[in-house]
Amino acid sequence: MAREGWRDRLAALLAARAPLPPGERRWPEGPGFGDPARGRRILAADRGAEAFWAGAAPEDHGLRFLDDLAALGDARARAVAWARVDLWLGRWGGGRGPGWTAAPAAARLGALVGQARFLLRRREQEGERLALAVARAARVVERRWRTLPPGPPRVLALAALARAGAALPGLGVAQRAAAWLGAEAERAVDARGGLPSRNPEELLDLLAALTDASRALAEAGEPPPALPVAGRVAPVLRALRHADGGLGRFHGGDRGAEGRLDAALAGAGRPGLAAARPARTGLGEGAGRHAPTHMGFVRMAAGRTTVIVDAAAPPAASAQAHASTLAFELTSGRRPLVVSCGPGRGLGPDWGRAARATASHSTLALEGRSSARLDAGGRLSDGPAKVIAEMTPLSDGLRHELAHDGWKGSHGLTHARTLQLSADGRALAGEDMLIALTGADRARLDGRIEAAEGLGVPFALRFHLHPDVEAAEAEEGVVLRLLSGEVWVLEAAADLSVEPSAFLEGGRARPALQVVARGRALGYDTRVAWRLAKAQGSPEGLRDIAPAGTPQEDP
Repeated sequence: MAREGWRDRLAALLAARAPLPPGERRWPEGPGFGDPARGRRILAADRGAEAFWAGAAPEDHGLRFLDDLAALGDARARAVAWARVDLWLGRWGGGRGPGWTAAPAAARLGALVGQARFLLRRREQEGERLALAVARAARVVERRWRTLPPGPPRVLALAALARAGAALPGLGVAQRAAAWLGAEAERAVDARGGLPSRNPEELLDLLAALTDASRALAEAGEPPPALPVAGRVAPVLRALRHADGGLGRFHGGDRGAEGRLDAALAGAGRPGLAAARPARTGLGEGAGRHAPTHMGFVRMAAGRTTVIVDAAAPPAASAQAHASTLAFELTSGRRPLVVSCGPGRGLGPDWGRAARATASHSTLALEGRSSARLDAGGRLSDGPAKVIAEMTPLSDGLRHELAHDGWKGSHGLTHARTLQLSADGRALAGEDMLIALTGADRARLDGRIEAAEGLGVPFALRFHLHPDVEAAEAEEGVVLRLLSGEVWVLEAAADLSVEPSAFLEGGRARPALQVVARGRALGYDTRVAWRLAKAQGSPEGLRDIAPAGTPQEDP
């Protein structure tokens, strides 16, 4: 570790001695996919650049806030952004202090190149100073990118280096970065287009980095790298996209910035990137076979409805993995209905741990016990060893039968789940089962029931709702009203209650609701059947123009 620290310091000092690259500046258009809501929160909390850097976290030296401020694009956002960058350059831009290891240098490189036009508007005289900052960060990344973990961190760093080389041809690094980028991208992505982390947003980050780098190089007259990996990634992302255009929120991933997925998929068709074909949903692909999975997820789509299900064990190598096996999300048109609570990053360790628990996902969980457990190192362990996903096309829809054995060792129970989406997308029928399959399983379950004085093993079946969904208990079940005017009804062969929940997005926790069915496993085969369907009279198609947070009048 000490040796690596010495090498980092040396790389930073050598970078600081590098001269300003000669030649023209070809600053690209910014990616344009920052979060305006986060940008507004930055402005609301701003107390000046001095105060910001006095309380800055290590990751702030990557200047990632630039994308969110650029998403606002107004004069105040630009002034706050420049004040922070100006102070950073004045204090630490000479290669000393924080921010000079590979990770923050790569993030800073991407932010400065991507938002150079935003920063320099009406400050053209600062162009050389900014170019020098980019050159210094680029030299550090060029020397130290191999110290980053293999996979997306290296791909994103090299993509930023390639874009810097395109923006400043005098660096002479564009083609080296392009070659490294192509090789690392191939290593990062498996043969089916997935990542070991099983994080959909991380996969989007990777594809966006590849397409941005390829475009920047081509526009600068540099040969873009051959990136056939994009042709494997794009169909997976299509399969993980809901009807509203957002990604499924699993294993630490969020839905992705508005428009970013479409832009990345469009960019995947550029020369040098293999053309991507949409992934099949599984409808009509033959009965009685394993369900086609995309990075461990299955997708069901019909009418205006999409359902995405986590159909694999949690990724053991990821420190962000969630105990979400067999959890599902459902979106109707532009409106998410059933969701996962989402990633807890940026909200502190307690939120982070809670977000990864099975109870934070729309599935069944034994009370007080997730289907996989967090170990001392923050990774999931003791989870499902076997997960089954089988698909059966029907004349009136599609059925998936899934199961995992995450509670087999502790309770002798296998969780099985059946999901059947109607052909018109207006109804999702489900059944959740807790089954003791073998003699050993039954003996273990008997011991658990005996220890509970015959009261059985308590469980809860949860349906987490998007914050914009209204829920009200009624005689026929729970009535769910979307902002679009659609009305859905959730019925179950169990008592349902509406309880508080939280929706974690963009480093915020928004209040939300969940529908919960509780019960106890008292035998070797416990079942709860349920049905989520559009109410009678809810239109098949509607003009959904209400913005989030604004109720739309019934037609």
